[in-house]
This record gives sequence, structure tokens and C-alpha cells, in this order.
Amino acid sequence: MAYDDDNIFAKILRDEIPCDKVHETEHALAFRDINPQTPVHVLVIPRGRYESMDDFSTGASDAEIADFIRAVGEVARMMGVVDDGYRILANHGRDGHQEVPHLHIHIFGGKNLGRMIKPVDK
Repeated sequence: MAYDDDNIFAKILRDEIPCDKVHETEHALAFRDINPQTPVHVLVIPRGRYESMDDFSTGASDAEIADFIRAVGEVARMMGVVDDGYRILANHGRDGHQEVPHLHIHIFGGKNLGRMIKPVDK
């Protein structure tokens, strides 16, 4: 699948759409979600044209990967969710319910998030 340069995150990266910026680095941008699901809900995206973690992990440089992962940790610290805990989530593809075809990590925090998924009955 070819990268869609018209996706909303690509437009944010080109400053065509504004965002509530929280943090930025050479290879990453973090901003508040426009429809927050928890008191802290921030998205961290790579600046490169990557659709998913699979695409990113196979195509990004070591510098991009390190900077992006460090940005996720830095944002969690900046948002004050490290001590009480937080969740990170990246959806991939149709079954993962990925809505925007650009890799993005959600950082959720600021309240008890409960179980992530229900255990499978055996």
C-alpha cells in the first residue's frame, strides 16, 4: 500500500492543519488528541511517511526509531502520568481499527484505565 500524503497527520506535519502541540523533536511530533478518551490523551507521530509500526520498524533509520521512542517516553513524563501509570497504543490495519494511515502512538493517562482486553475463555 502506498503512503497517503493527504491523511490528516501528513497535513498536520505540513502545517496545513493546526494541532495542540505538546512536544517536537527532529523525527517526532506530539499533540493532544482532538477527541480525548482520557484526561491525558496525546498522539505521538513520526515525521516520516510511515503507515504503521511494521512499516516504521522495517523502513525507518536507527536515528528515527530512537528519537521517536524517546519522544513517547518524554511526553509521558511531561504529561505527569509516569508515577500513576499510563497506556500506549498503536493500531495497525483493518482488524486493529487503524483510522489514520500514518503511524501514531496514543498515550492515555490521568485515570485508572482498567483492563486492556478481556481474557479469552478457555
